[in-house]
Order: sequence, then structure tokens, then C-alpha cells
Amino acid sequence: MSKVTAVVVSSVLITFLGVGVVGGAAFGQTVYRVTDEHGNVTFTDDPDRGGEALELTPLPSLPPALRTAISTVRETTPAAVRPRGKPGQPFMPYDHFSIAVPQQGARLTERSTAVEVAIAPPLREDHQVRLLVNGEISQTALHSDVFWLTGLPAGQHELQAELLDSSQRLQHRTPAVTITVP
Repeated sequence: MSKVTAVVVSSVLITFLGVGVVGGAAFGQTVYRVTDEHGNVTFTDDPDRGGEALELTPLPSLPPALRTAISTVRETTPAAVRPRGKPGQPFMPYDHFSIAVPQQGARLTERSTAVEVAIAPPLREDHQVRLLVNGEISQTALHSDVFWLTGLPAGQHELQAELLDSSQRLQHRTPAVTITVP
């Protein structure tokens, strides 16, 4: 397995496990990294499969103000009053696609943040979202509307999310959200 593939696999694993940590499912669990005879790497919670034990470190929880902002964003406008057909609107079947958290101009207190993409109606099973930081792919495409950014260097950063269809074709990009990291 190439180093790039290993990094991508690790990033995807950390993202999925991070979602579990926020939900409490993976908090403090041990995961085992198993390499087969062909060099393929898999991760499991089954110690009987052998492999190197990796202790997961918990991700920081969301501050109460951010949790409130996220729950407020999830309340969607009824379909009868949603604008339709205006230039710049997301491709069908979505009425809304934007970064809800953090908000434009946010000044972070730490070098990490949750990023929530507001999607209405909810993301279809065959569609994925990927996150860009300063125009570069930061997180590979996942079927998720929440991402966790860590280790952001000090300064201003531009965040965008991209919506990919079932063929991994780019269908829409959110307007840029600029944040400042201390």
C-alpha cells in the first residue's frame, strides 16, 4: 500500500471513528491495525484478528454554543416556502447547500473546529461531500454533512464544501466561508 493510500485510509478511519467519539460509541476503545500477507491494511475492534493495538484519543467535544448553532441550522424551511430555480441554487434534488458552522468571519479559539454543511433535503445515500481548505482537498468525499478540522495553522483560511454525485462528479460548491485561527 502506498503512503498516500495509507494516509487516505487513516484519514477516513479517523473521521469515521471521530464521529463515533462524538456520539460516545468509540470513546476510549482500542482499535487494531492488521496488515495481511499482501500488505493490505484493515482496522478492527476484534483483538483475535491480531495486529497492532492503537488507542484512540478522544476528539474534543463541541462547545455548547456550537451545539446550539448546529441544532438551529438543522431546522429546515418547509418545502412550500423554499426558493426554487434561482441562479446559483444547488443542482436538483437539493434546495440548500452551504457551510453553516463555522460562520463567515468566525475567529476560532483553538486550531480545530467542526464544520457542518447544511443540506436540504438531507444528503442522498449515493451522494458525498468533501471539504476544501484554501482551495485544497482537506477531507476526502464522505457521505456526511459534518467534518472535523484539526491542526489548522494560524491565519485566515477559506472553507468550502463540494457535493459529488454517484459518479463522483462535482455538482456544486458552497460559497467560501473565511475563518481566522489564532
